[in-house]
Parts: sequence; structure tokens; C-alpha cells
Amino acid sequence: MPKKNEIQIQFLSHSINEAFARVSISAFVAQLDPTVEEIYDIKMAVSEAVTNAIIHGYENKEGIVTVKCSYEDKWVEIEIIDEGKGINSVEEAMTPLYTTSLEEERAGLGFTVMQEMMDEVEVCSHPGLGTTVKMKKSLGK
Repeated sequence: MPKKNEIQIQFLSHSINEAFARVSISAFVAQLDPTVEEIYDIKMAVSEAVTNAIIHGYENKEGIVTVKCSYEDKWVEIEIIDEGKGINSVEEAMTPLYTTSLEEERAGLGFTVMQEMMDEVEVCSHPGLGTTVKMKKSLGK
């Protein structure tokens, strides 16, 4: 098995594709023989990031979501990228219970879940240009 590997997938911003992203990334990471808990954490974090891109980034408009995943040794890095509306205040958006979806029932815990499941979470966003969420996890701690 190579010590370094990477993939990239793209799909339309349809909510049904969230499951595709979650399963694809977990299958790729399975090459590293992670624990069940590590796979669960990665799948949850990917689900939250992709859901945010679809619901908040594109707001019912069709766009492309890009998911990149790489590993080197036991470090996994995942990027979820959209070219949607962006986030005005990343700091505010990362506050637990904060949501911009007032018409829908949203808990506002997406970034909190990502931070809990992964070792590092970094969000880069520019209004009108989109958002990139980078997450890292070390396997086999």
C-alpha cells in the first residue's frame, strides 16, 4: 500500500449526493485500516461539510461540490469545496447553534460536529466566491 495517495471527486449540489461523498471517502480511507470509530468520525465530518455546501453554499441552486481526500502515512486530509455564496463571518458561522436557515429546522451544529470528529478544521470563505473546509485526522492514535 502506498504511503501517500489522493483522490478528487465532483458532483452536483443535490442532497442525494451527500451519501455518495460519505461512502466514497470512507472507502478510500479504508485502505489505511482505520478503526470503526475513525471511519464513523470521518463519515460524519464529510456529511456535515457536504451538507453545508449544498444547503448553505448553493441555497437550492445547482452548483458543483468538489471533495478532495489525501493521506500520507496515517494523516488523512479532506477538503470540501463549493463555489457558492460564501460565508460573511466564518467565526460567527462556527459558533454552536448558529444557522442561517431560519425557514428550515437546522441545529446549527455542523462545524461543531466537524471539530469534534476531526483533529483539525479550517474554513476559508469569501462572500460570492465560495467556501473551502479543510479537515485533518490522524489515524491510529
